[in-house]
Amino acid sequence: MVLTGANGAGKTNILEALSFLVPGRGLRGARLGEVSRRQPGAPAAAAGNWAVASRIETPNGPVDVGTGRDGGDGGQPQKRERRAVHIDGQTARSQSALADVLSAQWLTPQMDRLFQEGPSARRRFLDRLVFGYDPAHAGRVQAYEHALRERARLLRHGQPHSGRPADPEWLAALEDTMASKGVAVAAARLDMAARLDEMAAPGAAGFPGAAVAVIGDVEIWLAEGPALDAEDRLRRALTAARGQDAEQGSAAVGPHKSDLVVTHMGHGQDASLCSTGEQKALLIALILANARLQAASRGTLPVLLLDEIAAHLDSRRREALFGEILDLGVQAWMTGTDAGIFAPLGGAAQYLGVEEAIVTPV
Repeated sequence: MVLTGANGAGKTNILEALSFLVPGRGLRGARLGEVSRRQPGAPAAAAGNWAVASRIETPNGPVDVGTGRDGGDGGQPQKRERRAVHIDGQTARSQSALADVLSAQWLTPQMDRLFQEGPSARRRFLDRLVFGYDPAHAGRVQAYEHALRERARLLRHGQPHSGRPADPEWLAALEDTMASKGVAVAAARLDMAARLDEMAAPGAAGFPGAAVAVIGDVEIWLAEGPALDAEDRLRRALTAARGQDAEQGSAAVGPHKSDLVVTHMGHGQDASLCSTGEQKALLIALILANARLQAASRGTLPVLLLDEIAAHLDSRRREALFGEILDLGVQAWMTGTDAGIFAPLGGAAQYLGVEEAIVTPV
């Protein structure tokens, strides 16, 4: 699917809507209240509700999926943002259930600097890859991050409405959750990185080979011994660091500190030291490797959402990307301002024009 139109026409909005069919904040990383259209200068809380609905063809038949922002009755925003998810008419307990139905990966112009920015964006990128291979990973990440936030709040403010210090037993329960879920998160990321490393090392037509690894304290502990030992080490480290973590407002150790490391196999350079074009090529190589991996392991393919994908790609690599997409048989949604860039796809693609948020066949 090729979407073309002027900047600001609404192409990226369509991709963002599709990205909400999987767990997470979508391709812009926006909060729920920031997604709805609202008057300039109005606060996010004043935004209305929004929803996305789709029928997804799966190996087990069609599945109807709907998700959106539930802002409360009468348009009154709730104190806490809530995302509603419905699958085949039934309300899901959390958005993690979406990972059982669909996998989607995306690349946006903002991600061109993924290897230059902090590790949090790279962790999110890796987690999305894991979701497609291991849908339960979404729930583990959410449980870990919830316990991480609750522990930080408890350390900083103590017991609510009492003025007393944090309850040690409550802290221990949260740290136990962080240890069990955190080690599981780290193990899933390591497994994904190892599989990607094997699949991406040879490279693809027009794209470099990539070496993939995850680094962090928990990952080191997993390499040194069993997962249960790693859980014990993380639990002890969290307990010992309560004073320091109370001052910092976070936790000094855990998988939220880990980082994804990618190396260009052609010349052995870390991705952060590569040129802009090479970094974009490495990202695409990882996305393609993940699609091949998912097809081999699960018998399904992710949906690819490629926003302004032609940026920083020469004609040779653009044609190589189109060829890989067609060879894989993956469903890809691509945007651009120049329809001519997508001419090599010929009749293999469906072309839509977008103007002032209105979509028409081209």
